[in-house]
Amino acid sequence: MSATPTQAEISAALSRWLAPGSILSQPEDVRPFETDGLSSYRQLPYVVVLPQNEAEVQAVLRYCHEASIPVVARGSGTGLSGGALPHAQGVLLSLSRFMRILDIDVLARTARVQPGVRNLAISEAAAPLGLYYAPDPSSQIACSIGGNVAENSGGVHCLKYGLTVHNLVKVRAVTMAGEIIELGCDALDSAGYDLMALITGSEGLLGVITEVTVKLLPKPQKAQAILAAFDDIEKAGQAVASIIAAGIIPAGLEMMDGPATRAAEAFVHANYPLEAEAVLICESDGTPEEVADEMARMQAILENSGAIETRFSQDEAQRLKFWAGRKAAFPAVGRLSPDYYCIDGTIPRRTLGAVLKRIYEMSHEFGLEVCNVFHAGDGNLHPLILFDAAKPGEFERTEAYAGKILELCVEVGGTITGEHGVGVEKINQMCIQFRPDELATFHAVKAAFDPEGLLNPGKAVPTLHRCAEMGRMHVHHNHTAHPDLPRF
Repeated sequence: MSATPTQAEISAALSRWLAPGSILSQPEDVRPFETDGLSSYRQLPYVVVLPQNEAEVQAVLRYCHEASIPVVARGSGTGLSGGALPHAQGVLLSLSRFMRILDIDVLARTARVQPGVRNLAISEAAAPLGLYYAPDPSSQIACSIGGNVAENSGGVHCLKYGLTVHNLVKVRAVTMAGEIIELGCDALDSAGYDLMALITGSEGLLGVITEVTVKLLPKPQKAQAILAAFDDIEKAGQAVASIIAAGIIPAGLEMMDGPATRAAEAFVHANYPLEAEAVLICESDGTPEEVADEMARMQAILENSGAIETRFSQDEAQRLKFWAGRKAAFPAVGRLSPDYYCIDGTIPRRTLGAVLKRIYEMSHEFGLEVCNVFHAGDGNLHPLILFDAAKPGEFERTEAYAGKILELCVEVGGTITGEHGVGVEKINQMCIQFRPDELATFHAVKAAFDPEGLLNPGKAVPTLHRCAEMGRMHVHHNHTAHPDLPRF
């Protein structure tokens, strides 16, 4: 492979298509792009470009393809797995200027938007029409819809309404070679492979998203939440399993442990019960009759499961206050320690109590405090490990603890991510979760879209060689399977 062009050469070449001010290469200009929400990993970009339209995205990708320059696409930078971490000798392609809501179709209940549009902005634009966009990550005020598609983001209401992939109609993207592809269609189904589902959650490895058409839902007539306090976190975990076993699918079913609850209360003042070891927030939405029935059934289950207190939201303001604490849990916990490390793993609901108990045991083993916040209804855990990066060796100990939590998730039949993606954070644990032939298939899919491996290299899917070197994968006769596949 020929030497990477210099920053000046890349800037000069791209200036043929991009407007002045759209190409950045000076350290003080590119430093804001060196990390995403997972600030533990940093890399100064080589060159940053900020195209304003799809034609400019095509031009950037075609040039980088011809010059063999890696490209990392970036949305709002709120990701929590290092998925948008820049490449040391690559181009960081920011979609932050793609901020237009192109069309809202009331009859079809869809919105066609550019990838830089904020998640919450879609619901704000649709609100006067009585519609909204259901997936609501905690970062919805800032995260972009393109990033949501790349990570297949969830949110507190994904239990009932699904992840990003369940709320998409079409995705338009540009391949590394500069070809435009449109996946999905306006019909209920389309012929052939479901490539839209494939690109959703692909973490920028297959294409650069330039347009997204999402489903909109009618606003429910009523929404009400019930807050339940428990003196034992295993009882709360059992309550979650019992609600789902009863055939109830709440609009939201979230849990915080005692430390997270107390941190959120100090930050938001939602009037949470401070003596509780666990708090559940259960929400129902629909017609007033449906909500009343579901709330009564959930209250009975919660009390039978050992809840020491239950509170119903009396109005919309109180319902939003219940959720405000949960959605602000991450910054609230950030006030407890100089640093914290957020984990994202998913487990079967029936194992919730046992897994949390083991997480606390490991907290003592590693000498690090942990707060737990999670989408309890679908078993999506978010342990927040508190540490101080200024103390020698503490970050490394934190990483080791986080890795053990993810391996525990796999051990009980779960997965290493539910919505944050793999990025660089969890790439080693991919060697635990998947067998060599499965990883080889992932690489074959990557090669079909990007044969040279230039889009977001080194993320999401580890090489078989990497897994073998780590000793985390069974290797037959001292060689990895499919050695002819590209090593990205």
